[in-house]
Amino acid sequence: MTPIARAFVLITVELGKENPVLDRLRRMAFVKESYVTFGLYDIVCMVETEMMEEAGKAFTEEIRKLPGIRTTLTMMVVS
Repeated sequence: MTPIARAFVLITVELGKENPVLDRLRRMAFVKESYVTFGLYDIVCMVETEMMEEAGKAFTEEIRKLPGIRTTLTMMVVS
């Protein structure tokens, strides 16, 4: 089934926590791509779920609770 909820999540982490956070993100089934970046955000990842409710749960109960994450900015794809 084609996902109907897709988002990009921009993440800032505690100093030196980029790789441990990236490793945990990459093990999550709904995280389709994730990369360490330079600039304002340390990591960017793409999330895909079949329903919007699943996306919300992924952000609040999974990603944002990872140890080492300071802030997230979620951008839902609309088209």
